Amino acid sequence: MDGDMDRDTATIRDADALRSHFGAVGPLAAGKVLDHLDDYGRRFVALSPLLVLASAGADGSVDASPRGDAPGFVAMPDARTLVIPDRRGNNRVDSFANILTNPGVGLIFFVPGIDETLRVNGVAEIARDPDLLVPLTAQSKVPAAALVVRVREVFFHCGKALMRAKFWDPAGHVPRATFPSLGRILAEQTAAAPVEEAEATIAEAYRTRLY
Repeated sequence: MDGDMDRDTATIRDADALRSHFGAVGPLAAGKVLDHLDDYGRRFVALSPLLVLASAGADGSVDASPRGDAPGFVAMPDARTLVIPDRRGNNRVDSFANILTNPGVGLIFFVPGIDETLRVNGVAEIARDPDLLVPLTAQSKVPAAALVVRVREVFFHCGKALMRAKFWDPAGHVPRATFPSLGRILAEQTAAAPVEEAEATIAEAYRTRLY
């Protein structure tokens, strides 16, 4: 019984307990959320070659997926809309499947060398209109689809996490040879192909199927 009580006391279970534990929100943090991309937000998105897309399924399952290309790959038709091209992948389309039943998404944009990030929350839909896709062409390849995000919230996130991680510091970069290749990992996890074949398949995909 005492153990159960201790575990219950140590767990935050409601919003009041959460706020009590962490204290009040500072005025800068409380007031920084916008409902649109202002000039600073648009400039940051234009500089960003990488974002992470978070989505959730109708059953409560969640997914986070990277999206990347040359800076400026995300189009901004207006201050409340983002258009993210879907470059070639492995056709799992986990994020898209989630969005079909739960359109709410969260994005976090990264800019190399800047510790702060930009967070965007909104609702998304999957578009395949050629008039929308053709302007997103890269390496002469038109994306098969694009994610259109209607912006609901935009705010900059402080750089503490990336600063603690020293994320952009080359001194902390892990030599690639110290970790197994993706081909080896998948071959051993799935037993679907020999290591050499799996490594060759992935190398070919990286070489010829980026777009």
